[in-house]
Amino acid sequence: MRGVISSRRAGSVVLALTAGALVWSAGAAYAAKPVPGGHDTTEGSADGKTLLASAGQSRIKVTQVSGPTSGKRGPVSSADVNWKPPACWYEPVFTPASLKDFSENTGVGDVGIHEYWAGKGLWTDYYRDEKSTINYFEDGKTVEGYKNYNLGQDGYFWRSVAPDISDPDSWDCTRIMFWQPAGQIPKIAHAPTPETLADYAYDKVEVPDTEIELKPTTKSTVNLPTWVWLDKGTFKEVKVRAELPNTNLWAETTAKPVALHLDPGTDDAQTFPASGDCEINADGSIGTPYEKGDADKTPPCGIRYLKATNGTPYHLSASVTWQITWEGSGGTGGDLPDGTFETTQDMNVQEIQAINR
Repeated sequence: MRGVISSRRAGSVVLALTAGALVWSAGAAYAAKPVPGGHDTTEGSADGKTLLASAGQSRIKVTQVSGPTSGKRGPVSSADVNWKPPACWYEPVFTPASLKDFSENTGVGDVGIHEYWAGKGLWTDYYRDEKSTINYFEDGKTVEGYKNYNLGQDGYFWRSVAPDISDPDSWDCTRIMFWQPAGQIPKIAHAPTPETLADYAYDKVEVPDTEIELKPTTKSTVNLPTWVWLDKGTFKEVKVRAELPNTNLWAETTAKPVALHLDPGTDDAQTFPASGDCEINADGSIGTPYEKGDADKTPPCGIRYLKATNGTPYHLSASVTWQITWEGSGGTGGDLPDGTFETTQDMNVQEIQAINR
């Protein structure tokens, strides 16, 4: 059961999710570090207020600049098991006018990733009437309120956002929604940067399925090599652009295919080359297509099975390594961990020592 910690003020309720029971008090109720929960993250409504109410959705705009947009595709997995995109950051959400409208007509939504204000009085007290509030997640820090939503000033109210609010690291962004003048990025921990956007875009990169060509196709022969190749043009760079509105921050993350790795699915096999890593040729192809008369040759990319399957196929996996780089606003850029995308297919191996091809 999901519980809350709460405080009452001006007929309203502050909600923050905890693992315990429901707590009510006339003053502020505090519990040890609450467990992340969830609020309405359904994107969009006729007036956009559903999106404005949720800190579980980013406003980062993502577009695919280049690469396939159809066919079988999927996300890459980071080759660095310790790498993960940012768990949380801050974004501009409300103008003074939109915050006034939201506070006085809706008044129910997230003021931070893990704090949910349910009641117009809370919003108007703090953002209209200059009444201070307490941030229970920053050692009970008192935070000064705003006068009349800062109407007439040029800027935005910024709020924390987390793609996955159940991630414990999202607790690094606990600041209550705050004001920032237009054209300025706040100088605080977890403010967005071009690299933040590059990391965000990494998770949006989708690469084409790995459909390798085989000779023989799905039936190999003991002690005879199976040739593996990919025609040129099968794999092309994939570039994704991420932009954070009202900040002038952007980044483009590019995935470039650099190698194919083969795993025969059994120890009773040899790979060519021995590492199983087939590099991509200058023209974008991998390996060399099989031609008549190549049966006794060693393929530049391939497999030799040493034992028949006897009814239970081996699971041949082919994974493409994608080199990930990025560039962004302000002349920024760099490298991100390589990504991999893997597919598996059944391979039957027959016990015939010679074959005419």
